[in-house]
Amino acid sequence: MSLLDPLRFAAALGVAIFHQMFWSWAWTSIGVPGFERTVAADVLYPSAAAFTWFGWVGVEIFFVISGFVIANSASQSSPGAFLLGRALRLYPAVWVCATATLLVLLLFGSGPASELILPYVHAMLMVPKGVTGQWLDEVYWTLAAETAFYGLVFCAMLTRRITLRHLAFGLTIYSAIFNAAALLVMSCTTPSDLPYLVILMFRVPCAAFLLSHGCFFALGIWLFISANRELTALEKIALAVTCVSGAAEIYFFASFFLTSIPAIADQSALAPIMVWSAAVLLIALAARRNRHAADTASPEAPAYLRTLGLITYPLYLTHNVIGAAIIRALVEAGLDPTSALWIALALLILVCWFICAKIEPAVRRALTEVLAHFGTLPQRQAAPRRSVLARGLRLPRPVAVKVSVAAS
Repeated sequence: MSLLDPLRFAAALGVAIFHQMFWSWAWTSIGVPGFERTVAADVLYPSAAAFTWFGWVGVEIFFVISGFVIANSASQSSPGAFLLGRALRLYPAVWVCATATLLVLLLFGSGPASELILPYVHAMLMVPKGVTGQWLDEVYWTLAAETAFYGLVFCAMLTRRITLRHLAFGLTIYSAIFNAAALLVMSCTTPSDLPYLVILMFRVPCAAFLLSHGCFFALGIWLFISANRELTALEKIALAVTCVSGAAEIYFFASFFLTSIPAIADQSALAPIMVWSAAVLLIALAARRNRHAADTASPEAPAYLRTLGLITYPLYLTHNVIGAAIIRALVEAGLDPTSALWIALALLILVCWFICAKIEPAVRRALTEVLAHFGTLPQRQAAPRRSVLARGLRLPRPVAVKVSVAAS
């Protein structure tokens, strides 16, 4: 499904514009800045607030796509091959981007270097920072949710009993209950009340519990299953529940934003829901088309689309801190803030292309050689053509969905 690469890129670009054109100055209303404050220019984009404040919903789109492509990967892998594939996909970019972020903070930031050590270690290992800690870059919180989901899929594969359907049903129910409770709490309290803050905590600091976002990964799995066969009546109900639960999570966070940030108090919480719904609808239509065309050969995605997908990951990891530093340098050189923003994003895209085309592959090869030297690579010939996780898809052959390497 070549649609996933440009959709991921668009979501990453939306998140980048949100951070640079809105969150870079609007965070003062909430008071939860990250290290990017030490390198950012003192610029405001209030006239763009109505179009940029909901760019964070790109994260929810990421999670749906992740559920889809991870289901595809796991359904065709052994547990060892799946785990290795995830590590080789995620760690090289994190090591490169986290190190670059650290260098930017050390060279251009105003805070003490000692504050960066533990966040850097957490970023390099891709482990949650804890409730009282701080991320090297705030965008890294999503990796905690992603790795938790990967771990859940890996454990399911190890059991040889839990299928994609079981996993999707479990996440659907688990997250739907929490998001329903979140809406109830929101309706009875205000953002300054403790119950409201506790519920909100599970979106970012405790993202690894998947309470808020489990529904998005489940939705991705349901869409993947629907790309291979018609969903049963019960599965369609579960699909609808994940959609409602996802919309509830987005509504909850959007309402918190609108209540806490005066600059967007007149905006509607429906805006991010509509953007997310449009992305989900596109994936669903592509999945249905894939199922109807299962017996015909699908053309390979154009190279430029695959490149966009490869750029997405390092762009997401670098746009906040490093992007803020580039914007400040351009503003101090005399450019107006808007021109500085777009030039910074263009430069970042070029840098991220170089990372994904040259640096990441080199790091990945080195890591593969190290693992092979110690004999920890899984045997390719031992991997089944289709994982037991794919049972229940009732496929006459291995999973038909075509997903580019960039997305998986």
